[in-house]
Amino acid sequence: MADRQLDVLVICGSLRKGSYNAALARTLPALAPAGMKLRPAPPFETFPIYNFDIQNSSGFPADVNTWADAIRSADGVIIVSPEYNWSIPGGLKNAIDWVSRMKEQPFKDKPVARMQYHLRQSLTSVDVILFGRPEVIVTFAPQKFDEKTLELKDETAIGMIKQQLAEFEKFIRRVSPKE
Repeated sequence: MADRQLDVLVICGSLRKGSYNAALARTLPALAPAGMKLRPAPPFETFPIYNFDIQNSSGFPADVNTWADAIRSADGVIIVSPEYNWSIPGGLKNAIDWVSRMKEQPFKDKPVARMQYHLRQSLTSVDVILFGRPEVIVTFAPQKFDEKTLELKDETAIGMIKQQLAEFEKFIRRVSPKE
């Protein structure tokens, strides 16, 4: 596995068009080490609010299956997300809730780099392998992104991201069940 390029899925927890998190997620592929190829996850904003009655009557919606398949096919997952009220955005939590109900659990044994504590709790329940450090938290985002292009311009943040991606590559290669 050390010779092949890792396929890493990037999930953005923000749905806002001008999101700094989405801008950061778009920046990641250019900062990734040569051994990783990063690709964006399919969107989850069209998922209905999880309801067992929907699952029971018509099964999993097609877009939920598409999201789950993207997770399953990846060697690892990076989640870039804002924090709302000390927790994760409702849409991201809803997406995790949908796939958590699947028999073939997409997140099981998947190396995941993630943000804040509540997301760790949700991901632990679906048996991911959490990547710990280094963590990247981009504070005061309006000062670190170009106002017009939303391009990340802060060299300290760029350096931290490059370091995290390099360490995440090593982590995936060490723990991946696809080894």
